[in-house]
Amino acid sequence: MQTFNYFLFIAAINGFLAVSLGAFGSHGLKSRLTEQYLGVWQTAVQYHFYHALALCIVGLLWHKSIANGWLNASGYLFVAGIVLFCGSLYGLALGGPRWLGPITPLGGLCFLLGWLCLAVCVFSVSKT
Repeated sequence: MQTFNYFLFIAAINGFLAVSLGAFGSHGLKSRLTEQYLGVWQTAVQYHFYHALALCIVGLLWHKSIANGWLNASGYLFVAGIVLFCGSLYGLALGGPRWLGPITPLGGLCFLLGWLCLAVCVFSVSKT
């Protein structure tokens, strides 16, 4: 029996959320937010969706038994990036507290480290 693939599951949920939040922004928030905050919302949606796809890559590699510590770290960092980067931008766009602003770069750092871990994973697997 196949082990449950958490990363593909999390990727699917985040893909759903990214599309839903994108539609909500386009239809539900268009008349309520300024152009600036609609742009912030759109940036959050774009990065959310890109990293939902990145989690799909992690999940597919994991499914192909290419999993190692680097791959797992990559997946967890992408999830943390979605929460910190996208979550803080969604909150700021909706008028959340200003302390959310400094959280955004931490999420961006998680994204960068996630991609780096994915590269190291692929490199280490190709060397064996």
